[in-house]
Amino acid sequence: MDIWEVHLDESTDRKFYINTVTKEKTWKPPRLFLGMRDMKDGPATLPKANVQPASTTEPLPSSQFSPAVVQRRLKSGAANCDRLSQTKSMVLTDSSPLKLPMSRHRRNHSQHNLTEITGMVDQSCLQPLEKNGFLNKAKITEGGKKLRKNWTSSWVCLEGNKIEFYKERKQQTLASLKTGCKPENVDLCGAQIDWAKDKSSRKNVLQLTTISGNEFLLHSDDDSIHDWYQAIRHVIDKLKGTSTSAIGIWKSSSSEELNRGEGDNSRSNPKESKPEHRKSLILRLNHSSSDTSEKKRVKSRLKKFISRRPSLKTLQEKGLIKDQVFGCHLATLCRREGTTVPRFVTLCIEAVEKRGLDADGIYRVSGNLATIQKLRFVVDHEEKLNLDDSQWEDIHVVTGALKMFFRELPEPLFPYSFFDQFVDAIKNQNYSQRVQCVKRLVKKLPKPNHDTLSVLVKHLQKIIAKALVNLMSSQSLGIVFGPTLMWPEKETSNIAVFMVYQNQIIDLILSEHTEIFDPEGK
Repeated sequence: MDIWEVHLDESTDRKFYINTVTKEKTWKPPRLFLGMRDMKDGPATLPKANVQPASTTEPLPSSQFSPAVVQRRLKSGAANCDRLSQTKSMVLTDSSPLKLPMSRHRRNHSQHNLTEITGMVDQSCLQPLEKNGFLNKAKITEGGKKLRKNWTSSWVCLEGNKIEFYKERKQQTLASLKTGCKPENVDLCGAQIDWAKDKSSRKNVLQLTTISGNEFLLHSDDDSIHDWYQAIRHVIDKLKGTSTSAIGIWKSSSSEELNRGEGDNSRSNPKESKPEHRKSLILRLNHSSSDTSEKKRVKSRLKKFISRRPSLKTLQEKGLIKDQVFGCHLATLCRREGTTVPRFVTLCIEAVEKRGLDADGIYRVSGNLATIQKLRFVVDHEEKLNLDDSQWEDIHVVTGALKMFFRELPEPLFPYSFFDQFVDAIKNQNYSQRVQCVKRLVKKLPKPNHDTLSVLVKHLQKIIAKALVNLMSSQSLGIVFGPTLMWPEKETSNIAVFMVYQNQIIDLILSEHTEIFDPEGK
């Protein structure tokens, strides 16, 4: 009876038996008969009394074990292995006696390879449930795209070549599948499992990375996470060995087919060989095993391309990239233009004073962002700029571009080294001392920063002069230009407090501009 194996059907919890020689399956326990002792001597026909046919079972079609079907299932990967374990039991009928296979020396080469492949599939597919239980799961990457980490409790089932995540226990979830509650299946073929040290503040966290680019974090409050690591690692290593063995058998068979084809060609016509046939077979052999090497080759080429990419300075020297206005240091831009106030700032101020002083909510109302970006592109890539053009007729587009210019400065108009000093000055309770402190700090600003701020403040004074029309007071302009002209080098938790100080500083400069920018230096 050692040629019969006992297995358990998980769906019905019934035992079934498989003959390791004939691959026969039956629900009923097989009975020993006298002819079993003569099986090793040669092929024999099993008598009808060997297996009692079950009334509720059906014979399995022989096409399920044809070479083409087995090879096709092998190529499709280990994901289809569970279908073989769920096949209905095969029972002999009176009208179709089954004969034992012939001896090995009478089989041809392809049948020998097929026997090895089917044996390998049977051993790897008929596996019971590896492990299940509750774990904390967080999906952090999907298809290479980062996701927000969100921990949820899931019922995890490690079965076959996959791992399934259920919101509840598997039995409860399967009972509610009609409502659309389906588990999340993760294929472990080509996956990697390791301990996550820098992905979470929790202890004992596993990181599961699939070949499709998905990443999962698994966590347990107890020491069972170590058992999960060993179980998942065992399944991944087993799948690696299975796929490697299958590829090796397929390559060996194809290589012999190649040699056999060349021998036939040389015997039929030794002068005319077919190198094209040889090349096609070689390419076919290499294609299945070159997926990983192809990815490594592409990654290596990308690294070389990035490392050899010319620097921004080189591109600027060759004239491929022109010096931009937006995002350029204020001192660099003024030195390039030969002025102490950027030309773009002067053009915007002139346009606003020409046709925007009476506009309701000037500098407070936002312009069309797409048009502002278009204006920015023209400023950066074209030498001539005409703000009187019809496409810039909306004055809020001009004011929006001017505010964007100041926001995108690498260092704000009020340099980082002056930020804390201005904040300390505005905290002074004595108003006259506060004004004098701000005045001294403004005079210490670098020349481009001081002159640009002076021109801007004089312009904003004209806006305030028509506050009854445009509804923009010094307080309103302080709120608009406070965070636009100054901000700390490193953001802290006191952003709201600093914003109040920023607004008060600009409001004070606008209110006391005559004293602060006194040309006589009093």
